[in-house]
Amino acid sequence: MDVELRQLRCLIAIVDEGTFTDAAIALGISQAAVSRTLSALEKRLGVRLLRRTSRETSPTAIGLRVVAHARRVLTEVDNLVREATSGHVELRIGHAWSALGRLTLAFQDRWRESHPETQLHLLRINSPSAGLAEGTADLAVTRRPLEDRRFEGAIVGLEARWCAMAASDPLARRRSVRLADLSGRVLLVDQRTGSTTADLWPANARPVTQESRDIDDWLTVIATGRCVGVTAQSVVDQYPRPGIVYLPVRDAEPIAVRLVWWRDDPHPAISTVLELLTELYRT
Repeated sequence: MDVELRQLRCLIAIVDEGTFTDAAIALGISQAAVSRTLSALEKRLGVRLLRRTSRETSPTAIGLRVVAHARRVLTEVDNLVREATSGHVELRIGHAWSALGRLTLAFQDRWRESHPETQLHLLRINSPSAGLAEGTADLAVTRRPLEDRRFEGAIVGLEARWCAMAASDPLARRRSVRLADLSGRVLLVDQRTGSTTADLWPANARPVTQESRDIDDWLTVIATGRCVGVTAQSVVDQYPRPGIVYLPVRDAEPIAVRLVWWRDDPHPAISTVLELLTELYRT
C-alpha cells in the first residue's frame, strides 16, 4: 500500500489541532476514522509518528521530520491542482546566457502591468533548449536554432555581434573590430549554448577554438587575455565585467533571437509573449 494524501492530511491535522477529536472536526470525519488513518500511515512507514498521553498528543522525533515532508508534498499537490484547474498561474521563460539584455526589465514591467495574474520567472538554464527539454521552462529564449523537431520557434528580433576581450588587449583601444582582426586569435566558445562558433569565419580564416562551460567561465577566461569571444548584444548589456572590453564586430551578421516552445503542448501565453517581444525588439 502506498502512502496516501489523506493520510498525510490526517497527520498534519492532528499535529496542528492538538488532539484526535479536534482533528476529526477539522477534517469532517469521525475520531475513529482519524485513529485508523494514522495507524495505517504508521504501519506503512514502519515508525511511530505521534506520542500520545492523557494530556497531549505530540510528534516523535521521526514524526517531526515526516510532518515537515508532508507539508511540502501537500503544498506541491495543491499548487498542481490550482494550476491544472484555474489555468497557468506562472510563466517560466528559460534562457542560457543573457535573457533579453537591455530589454529584460522592460519586458518584466510590461508583463506585470498587463498580466498580474500570471507570475513571470526568467530562469538562466545552461542547456541547448534553455530548460524546455528538461521541463524546467515553459518557453525559451535562444540565440541559436534548435534542430529538435519536438520544438517550434519564431524569431522575435536581431542583436548585433560584439567581441569580448581583455582590457589589456592591444585591440581594446579600438572603437570596433572586423572578423579578420580575430582570425589569428583563440576563440572561446560554448558549443552547447553559445551564439557564435568558428563557422562565422570563412573556411580558410577560422580561428582556433577553446571550449568554455557557461557565461561566468567564458568571461573569467577572456579576462586573462588568453582568448577572445564573440557574442550577442544582450551579453554586453547584462554582463559588464571589470577587465573585459566589448567592441562591435562591424562585418558580422546579426544574431537572431528566438522564442521556442513545445510543438505539441504550447503554453497559452505564447502569442502574447511573441507580440510583446517582437514589439520591444522593433522599438
